[in-house]
Amino acid sequence: MPHWLFKSEPSAWSWDEQVAAGEAGTPWTGVRNHLAKKHLQAMRVGERGFFYHSNDGKAVVGIVAVIREYYPDHTDPSGRFGMVDLKAVEPLPRPVTLDAVKAEPDLADMVLIRNSRLSVQPVTEAEWRAVRRLGGL
Repeated sequence: MPHWLFKSEPSAWSWDEQVAAGEAGTPWTGVRNHLAKKHLQAMRVGERGFFYHSNDGKAVVGIVAVIREYYPDHTDPSGRFGMVDLKAVEPLPRPVTLDAVKAEPDLADMVLIRNSRLSVQPVTEAEWRAVRRLGGL
């Protein structure tokens, strides 16, 4: 099963807010990059992803699940982009910082390092296991 990484600035949408949304989850709005859009379109209900605090914090802080597949993003006036819905699954006992990811040889090819600006990214199975291990899961 594919895995993903979702980046959010905590000042715009934080892990705590994602958790507070509960089982109903929230739409992942605002993606305006065509590669990130393709990743969103590939997602299926039940797939898991890392929730990453970007800019302030720069760390993987939790795990989310896709609860609704790709559909139009109501915040996009052009009508070209869409979104998925996510719900929080569990926090990482220890946040995994960007520095920790960069220091881990098993994560040298992770998209988070190679294309840090991409807001929605694929995560390989090996990367998924390594980040979970670093995070105490």
